[in-house]
Amino acid sequence: MRYLLLINKDEKKYDALTDAQRKALEQRYMEWGMKAAQAGLMRGGAKLQHTPTATTVRVRNGKRLVTDGPFAETAEQVAGICFMECDNLDQALEWAASHPDAEWASVEVRPMEFHAETKEKP
Repeated sequence: MRYLLLINKDEKKYDALTDAQRKALEQRYMEWGMKAAQAGLMRGGAKLQHTPTATTVRVRNGKRLVTDGPFAETAEQVAGICFMECDNLDQALEWAASHPDAEWASVEVRPMEFHAETKEKP
């Protein structure tokens, strides 16, 4: 089953890290991703730019509304995503717990569903 790992963190806390701390954390991200890929579980992932680069789109009464920034103000922001192909939820949770951000932020795990008309998994 395919799972989406949403990496959520407080951007202000991340920005407060020293350059050396950020570099060490980035190295841990790379090691984690390589380990997941070597295990045959990683299907893709991405680091997202900070929320000031986000644009939110809504349609209300047939009119498109475009707003700078994320949809909601929260303590943590979505900072990255990983797509994992795991045997079950327990395996996905193990990988989420081993992600470096699980130690100081959060990693949300969600099973992914595919529409019937989709012939291939992305």
